[in-house]
Amino acid sequence: MHGSLISTLRAACGDEHVLTDHHQLRTYESDGLLQYAVVPRAAVLPGTAEEVVAVVRACHQHGVPWVARGSGSGLSGGALPVEEGVLVVLTRLRRILEVDLPNQRVVCEPGVSNTAISAAVGPTHFYPPDPSSQIVCSIGGNVAENSGGAHCFKYGFTTNYVTGLEVVLPDGSVVQLGGKELDCPGYDLHGVFVGSEGTLGVATRITLRVVPTPESVRTLVAFFGSPALAGHAVSDIVTAGVVPGAIEMMDRLSMDASEQVAHAGWPADAGAALLVELDGPASECDARFEDVRRLCQGAGCSEVRVARDAAQREVFWKMRKAAFPAMGRISPHYYVQDSVIPRTKLAEVLERIDELAGNYGLQVANVFHAGDGNLHPLVCYDGHAAGEAERAEELAGEIVLACVQAGGSITGEHGVGVDKKRYMPKMYEEPDLAAFQKLRCAFDPDGLANPGKVMPTPRLCGEVPGPYRRHPLEAAGLAERF
Repeated sequence: MHGSLISTLRAACGDEHVLTDHHQLRTYESDGLLQYAVVPRAAVLPGTAEEVVAVVRACHQHGVPWVARGSGSGLSGGALPVEEGVLVVLTRLRRILEVDLPNQRVVCEPGVSNTAISAAVGPTHFYPPDPSSQIVCSIGGNVAENSGGAHCFKYGFTTNYVTGLEVVLPDGSVVQLGGKELDCPGYDLHGVFVGSEGTLGVATRITLRVVPTPESVRTLVAFFGSPALAGHAVSDIVTAGVVPGAIEMMDRLSMDASEQVAHAGWPADAGAALLVELDGPASECDARFEDVRRLCQGAGCSEVRVARDAAQREVFWKMRKAAFPAMGRISPHYYVQDSVIPRTKLAEVLERIDELAGNYGLQVANVFHAGDGNLHPLVCYDGHAAGEAERAEELAGEIVLACVQAGGSITGEHGVGVDKKRYMPKMYEEPDLAAFQKLRCAFDPDGLANPGKVMPTPRLCGEVPGPYRRHPLEAAGLAERF
């Protein structure tokens, strides 16, 4: 990397906010998916939107690829650095710039944590998207990955709550996409940007929609002999026209792990737990709550426990949200997957996952958003045992393919990143992938923004007829010409 670029970055952000020491950079070599690790050439921590512009513009002028990173809690390798590139770390941009409750809007910088939004607008309002990592994950990362969470079945994903974005494009120019209004005339460019995984630019100012806090919340957990039985209950509840605020499922293995953290005292002989939460007007909640209880019992549940107060409700949710970190209590390593299936195929696919796990001789814990069929299988393995990590990755891939074959998607909320780009051709034909690439090139013709992510093969932008011109990605060693 050019010494002049490092000098420019230091002049823009200050010496202390430009890291080039290898040991310091190791902090940023992975996101939450630890199977992939790359040490960047430099990491820059800008403190203002203007500094972000200066960093991106400098990278563009020097033809150096860059990757934007938030809290690093992503699970697809989306924030994986480029070896000879710059990592733009946005954790210092954590100001809430405006709270406009009469219009149900909040304007913030990308480093603000997910829970900080609800804290800023509570108790009268809240921000519905709630990933399990919401205490640490950043709004900028949520925008990049179109994050969901436990309440997405009723309330929707990040894309349903972003109304406006200030975006630094890969050439360093700044554009405004959308605004405070719900529907701007013209192309839905902020909708294109949400979920683009950092490949179109970096958001420096985000306008979010918040909603009023519901009048009443009722929560129960129903226990079943197997995930398949609980899956039938999910279908029955949705078919009956009930729209829970959340409907989550855990299998026996995930309950065993979470129990060591939450100490909820759930039955040790239950094969699955279905956590259902209703919210809204009190009269509607009460009526629908009894419907849910009846439907769970009709589907063969062994027991229903109703949260008697806010404290017990918190314990129920602690069981669910502790599942990922608690898995380390029962397995040295685990590989997190994220795929979506039609809700009616839950029982079938869960049985297929059990079959695959048996074939590979590995345990798979299932904890997921049952209402919209968003599975999160956790493949448990011992990375110290020869070949087991590779076998776990292969099993995780087989699970993804099983979900696609069932009519689902390779990802629901974790993104494609580097981990799942190999599966993109399983969902899309070549003309579809070419259309995606044309859109990407419209924003980033030089291919400098988060290269090597999402698309399954090296695809070069900006080629023109005439003599051969070496592409910046070729110069960076990230792609080769065929």
